[in-house]
Amino acid sequence: MIRRSTRLLTTAVAGTAAALLLAGCGGGDGDSKANDKIAGADTETEPSASPTPSATAGRPEIALPPDLTYTFEWPKTGDKAKDAVLYDSQQFIKAVDMAIAEQKPLDKGYRFYSEGEAAAGSQKFIQEFVDYKDRITGAKRYYAAKVQVNDGGTASLVYCEDQNKAYNKSLKTGKTEVTPQSKDDYVLYSSRLRVNKQGIWVTEKLMSQRGSSVCQP
Repeated sequence: MIRRSTRLLTTAVAGTAAALLLAGCGGGDGDSKANDKIAGADTETEPSASPTPSATAGRPEIALPPDLTYTFEWPKTGDKAKDAVLYDSQQFIKAVDMAIAEQKPLDKGYRFYSEGEAAAGSQKFIQEFVDYKDRITGAKRYYAAKVQVNDGGTASLVYCEDQNKAYNKSLKTGKTEVTPQSKDDYVLYSSRLRVNKQGIWVTEKLMSQRGSSVCQP
């Protein structure tokens, strides 16, 4: 049974790999801090307005259950490309949850925002919820995002997720499985993206480290 509702793409990432990607996205924060925290993770930040998407037609509509909410503490950077990476990553996260809610492992929404390993991992993850007839309910919080845009139309994004208030909800019984809070509810993600011909930043790889000390409050 899936014990936590938001074990997004359960591919584990080695701590050293995550640390390297963090350093690469630092943009001047090259010195490793003794407490291994992402810069800004300890700072109270008001959720920002969603970054402006690229002017691309054909984006799928993302419709989610009213009992599932998000907080993205990802302020605008002022850089058009970086803000587009953040926006499209938000849409990818929501599109995966929509596919879970609608029980569609091949839903076009998340496939619009992902390719390769990330798309395949998403399909497998969604299928687990379909097999158990579960979906996600509650509140999800994302914070401490660090983005780097590279030459050649590629980008890296590292961010944290707080799953303490997100749970499994059975589609068969309608009951929510409320689990106790745990350090494992804090997850570090690192993703690699590229911009496609339509101007969408698609996620090609997404790795996660559950219980990461980097994301602990």
